[in-house]
Amino acid sequence: MINIDELKFDDNGLIPAVVTDAYTKKVLTLAYMNRESLEISIKEGKTCFFSRSRQKLWRKGETSGNFQHIVSITADCDNDALTVEVVKDGPACHTGADSCFFNTVYQSGQLSSFSVDGLYSLLENRRENPSEGSYTSYLFEKGLDKILKKVGEECTEVIIAGKAQDKAETVYEIADLAYHVLVLMVQAGISVEDVRRELAGRHVINKKVKQEKMASDKM
Repeated sequence: MINIDELKFDDNGLIPAVVTDAYTKKVLTLAYMNRESLEISIKEGKTCFFSRSRQKLWRKGETSGNFQHIVSITADCDNDALTVEVVKDGPACHTGADSCFFNTVYQSGQLSSFSVDGLYSLLENRRENPSEGSYTSYLFEKGLDKILKKVGEECTEVIIAGKAQDKAETVYEIADLAYHVLVLMVQAGISVEDVRRELAGRHVINKKVKQEKMASDKM
């Protein structure tokens, strides 16, 4: 772990900070920090930046309530730029968008990225705007009972493939199960973020239990 004194601030006393979502790894915004705002961020555990346009400190969320709780701050190899991983309370952009980066400049026609969040959004769109011949639209049309039946069937397929120790088939069936679970989530109004927060909460609890156990073992 390096000291703040080792960081290289520019001639204006600033260092760029790329803020990313700790759960999705999505880039949320690019802001700047000076030494004071960085010290405040570390002390309070929430992002504080230096506004170049207003020439003053500003705490993210102080007016909107969309605070960013810091998970980690990492410097690059030259110590002249930072990445700040956060758990956010709301949209990162002043426009209300989840991220400040949403204006596409270029998109490859051959390469594409995949994310669970992107798939979830696609499923939401299929529910709101049914497409003829779409299996997803068919599931939403049939309703909860049909979706639950498919989730149950896919669970069984995963068990069979896993028992057979067939890795390729198990991966295939897990992907099928994950898809149908996401359909169920959309149907039930459960977001990917809801599940992330639940898992993150369990991680914290498990870590605390482990620390308490270690302490009791030493007694």
